[in-house]
Amino acid sequence: MKKLIISLSLLTGIITYSQETPKTDSAKVQNIQEVLMTKKVFKKESDRFVYDISNAPVAKGNTTFDILKQTPLISSTDESTLKIAGKNNAVIYIDGRKSNMDAQSLAQFLKNTPAENIQKIEVITMPGSEFQVDASDGIINIVMKKKMTNGLNGNMRMASTANIYSDNSGSFSANYRKDKLGVSANLSGGENIRAQSYILKNGNSNATNESVGDIVDPNQNLGGYLNIDYQLTEKSNVALTWNTWANKSYNSTVDLFNTIRTLEGNIWKTNYTRSKNKEDARSYNNSLNLNYELKTDSLGSKLNLNAAYLNYKRFQTTENNTFVSTANGTDLYKSKYVEQNLPQLIDNFSGMADYIQKFNKDLTISVGGNYNKTKTDNDTKSITSVLNEDESLAVLYDENGILLDNPKNEPNHFLYDENIYGIYLTVEKKFSDKFSGKAGTRYEITKSVGTSDNAQDISLRRIERNYSNVLPYISLNYAINDNNNLSYAFSSRMRRPSFWEINPVKNILTENNYVQNNPFVKASSSYNHELTYMFKNSYFLILNHSLQKDVITQVPLQGIPVRADGKEETRNQLRYIRTNFGDKQEMSAMFGIQKAFFKQAWTTNFNIGVQHNRNKGSLSVDPTTGDIFPMYTNNTNSTSFVIQMNNNIRLDQKKTWFAGINFFYVDQQQIELGMLKDLASLDLSIKKIWNAWTFTVNLNDILKTNIVEVEDYQQNGNYNYVQNNMYRQSVGASIVYNFGNQKVKKVRNIENASDEIKSRTR
Repeated sequence: MKKLIISLSLLTGIITYSQETPKTDSAKVQNIQEVLMTKKVFKKESDRFVYDISNAPVAKGNTTFDILKQTPLISSTDESTLKIAGKNNAVIYIDGRKSNMDAQSLAQFLKNTPAENIQKIEVITMPGSEFQVDASDGIINIVMKKKMTNGLNGNMRMASTANIYSDNSGSFSANYRKDKLGVSANLSGGENIRAQSYILKNGNSNATNESVGDIVDPNQNLGGYLNIDYQLTEKSNVALTWNTWANKSYNSTVDLFNTIRTLEGNIWKTNYTRSKNKEDARSYNNSLNLNYELKTDSLGSKLNLNAAYLNYKRFQTTENNTFVSTANGTDLYKSKYVEQNLPQLIDNFSGMADYIQKFNKDLTISVGGNYNKTKTDNDTKSITSVLNEDESLAVLYDENGILLDNPKNEPNHFLYDENIYGIYLTVEKKFSDKFSGKAGTRYEITKSVGTSDNAQDISLRRIERNYSNVLPYISLNYAINDNNNLSYAFSSRMRRPSFWEINPVKNILTENNYVQNNPFVKASSSYNHELTYMFKNSYFLILNHSLQKDVITQVPLQGIPVRADGKEETRNQLRYIRTNFGDKQEMSAMFGIQKAFFKQAWTTNFNIGVQHNRNKGSLSVDPTTGDIFPMYTNNTNSTSFVIQMNNNIRLDQKKTWFAGINFFYVDQQQIELGMLKDLASLDLSIKKIWNAWTFTVNLNDILKTNIVEVEDYQQNGNYNYVQNNMYRQSVGASIVYNFGNQKVKKVRNIENASDEIKSRTR
């Protein structure tokens, strides 16, 4: 149900400038010395933007998620996911190590972790060849403060947010260092009930369907991490990292009232039904990573070796009930019942080796490789029962008079094995004090086999793919003078489908409306150009162009389908099919300011931009069944505007009271599913710092303007409308307490070898 919800709400993350996510909390607390901003708070380095939090008065009492939303180029429209301007997705790294959790767990984790230990945030809009990321991904690397003093420190945080329901969370973090040994641990958890309301309309000149109702999704989360770092010698370190997260969502419910109108001859006939669905789900994410680092010379050359194991489990059962109802909403009897058991088990072993050779301060060569072996097991069971008015099993016959099974049992045991081999080479050269560049390439080989031992469709029994890709990268940076900087970057990437996207199951919303995953989805590719100009490390202009081939998305096929055998179905249907859907171009220009005024009394982060989208795709055949629908096309272009501003205002001379005023506006724009209407949100906050305590109160989406609406009209007469209200208007409060020696050195973090695989469990 959650992935269905994500599908219909479009994650709102298809907005290139918006930052949803996952994906998300993490950091520890330290006091920030109040200094004038004489240092460069925001600057452009060769391949990344750097936001120096240690020199900005925004971290105290905030969470990591709060700080990320206030970072230039980063935004969020849904308080769940983060986005980088000009990118479709943001991948979270901490000290160069990619996060290990799924999107929902990462969002909770980042929201439960205070931010005072952050040294800086690096925004990598065009990742180099050394990074294992998907197409159109940007990277947010959170660099933690590092001190040499031995001792113990930590923090505790409690928070609560209320809209229709309450969201309560808490966390405890501790860091310990004694000579060569460093230990860092975190435990966080919470519970929340995510409420959503939907209005779904679709149809054509012969049939219409409207569904109105609510989804209530209760969640309990518990997780954390343990990092142990030990210095073997002056040149070598070994580290062990364990990450764990668990989510429990029982009694998640869908209640939608459906009005179905069909034209029979010249008469419109109306039927009323109710869809009442229930889902119980729980998931577990555990990973271990062993790292060895060896420094090979005094210039900074080093060897990094990683071995990792990931185990992901999700157990999900759903009950989908259809009731015949009256026009006033009274349920008469249950007419259909579908029970599904949808487990997913993922095991991954990964290895990674990197060697960085610094010949001098002006030349660095990096070479490395990785290997990922993944096995997924999806033993799906689905039972459909059609009932009489007394709710007894009906006797059913096909069009040839043959007795049909009722209930109908449709098991599908889908196994997927994947092996990825990758190598890369990058060369970074400083040609002069003003001009530097970085170039590289990544070569990847992918071999995968998907098998289904009991699929009814023989084409699903075995799906085998073998392909290889060469992915070049280049970036150039020219410092014209102390106040002006110009840079250019090009990268090419691939996006492999998530493991749940290729598991051929249905996520049912109503009797005639469902999402169909697709094992035939293949990897897509992306080619990106970016030109950046920065003035005085405070003003910047970014021009971006991206071309995406074989975009992985979901396509709404609707109408009365004709089966592969030529026979026509009897009901109008709407299927959201996950598939490769044509090509897409995105062109954007954004101007931004990051600056402090009046001796840091007012710090502002302001972005304004324009984006032009070109979509080109068409689909009429359901690739999972062969059923033929009226053609769905999206050959529409759109131009939209975006405004984002974050303001932090000091209210007293003692620097203990602060106010926050944040606002974003995203103009309507054409996406794969239709025209996404404009979104906006005004958020206010007040913060009080008292010794080691920080108290914060937030008011979110005050104007109640952050509601998703998508509308699509086809030339063949089909239309589709989705309104999704996630009740983002809310009030929240948090308390943070810091304890211990605030000069403790943070444990050395390293990139996990299985990180690229983990991102695909989301």
